[in-house]
Amino acid sequence: MLKKTLVILSLVMFLPVAACNTVEGLGEDTQVAGQAVENAAVDAKN
Repeated sequence: MLKKTLVILSLVMFLPVAACNTVEGLGEDTQVAGQAVENAAVDAKN
């Protein structure tokens, strides 16, 4: 029972950390995509 509780507690503690890294990565990917769209618009304008 104690082992099961420790496993569940570990998952509860580490899942938010993994989620933060995922959201941060998504934000970086979105930023890069936005820059690519902006560059394409500038190129089309010139």
